[in-house]
Amino acid sequence: MASLAPTFGRGAMTNNWVDISNSDLVFVMGGNPAENHPCGFKWAIKAREKRGAKIICVDPRFNRTAAVADIFAQIRPGTDIAFLGGLINYVLENEKYQKEYVKIHTTAPFIVREDFGFKDGLFTGYDPKTKTYDTTTWDYEIDPRTGYPRMDTSLKHPRCVLNILKKHYSRYTPEVVEKITGVPKERFLQIAEEVAKCGTPKKNMTILYALGWTHHSYGTQLIRTACILQLLLGNIGVPGGGINALRGHANVQGMTDLAGQNKNLPTYIKPPKPEHQTLDEHLRAKTPKKLHPTSMNYWANYPKFFISFLKCMWGDAARPDNDFAYDYLYKPEGGYNSWDKFIDDMYKGKIEGMMTAALNFLNNTP
Repeated sequence: MASLAPTFGRGAMTNNWVDISNSDLVFVMGGNPAENHPCGFKWAIKAREKRGAKIICVDPRFNRTAAVADIFAQIRPGTDIAFLGGLINYVLENEKYQKEYVKIHTTAPFIVREDFGFKDGLFTGYDPKTKTYDTTTWDYEIDPRTGYPRMDTSLKHPRCVLNILKKHYSRYTPEVVEKITGVPKERFLQIAEEVAKCGTPKKNMTILYALGWTHHSYGTQLIRTACILQLLLGNIGVPGGGINALRGHANVQGMTDLAGQNKNLPTYIKPPKPEHQTLDEHLRAKTPKKLHPTSMNYWANYPKFFISFLKCMWGDAARPDNDFAYDYLYKPEGGYNSWDKFIDDMYKGKIEGMMTAALNFLNNTP
């Protein structure tokens, strides 16, 4: 969720299982759907039967997905980002990205601030004492006349997002990928060529991943890297494309869709905070500003989503003259969306007791 939501608007599969049958290339990494999601994986097999789609599996183990894959690469555990970085570098270096798609539908033309940088493994704004980042320098360069980020639609400006990506990922050469991941250069290039073929409107690729990515401590960065690759290829918002998170046994996506987590209301809208005393305050806080006057933004519709939810909750009692019964809605203190917060507050004495069921708390969070 921490990667998919900021990138695409919601932390969920961008496509549905049936749509995978429209894929030309099924790229599986960080999961084993042939064994763990057999009812869903049949659509990848149908894509092969119907469209001649290829299946690529990259995994430390020769698993059941690898057994039916057209190409398999055995990777060292924990080196996924280097492998994906190599694919991004290949796509950029050989100009296999969809230029018009990238220019129109991504932030590639946006110009980043002049004081942004990356050196010795660290971005600008790092504080070695607190080991945290001040991300101010990571922002776009704002045009004071319009209040929107400056853009270069020619994609030639050295500080436009596309050229910063080129510079950053240039380090992931095939030789470096081989050294870090253990995948032979020839096998990596074979996969890179197949992936790069999907950077046109006529071919598409879907990425399937599961807990093999999400359970890394850097899973957010890993999945974000996959998002970058798919956006460069123009594989988002097209049939058979997308990035599809295959959840574990507890159906995480079903839980988040239906607000089983306390940090979401149904359909991923957010509960108001205590400081949001009025509906207007909450809507202004949660509705993002457009990066460009003509840009499409899913969450620009947040007021419509939220008021529709209030009407669904309170029925005829939700009226314009009473802020659609906004006052009835609970406004929880934030932070309790991970065990870390509970443990920390128990240590500080803020929580004096806890009841758990079907959970070995100390064993699962040592």
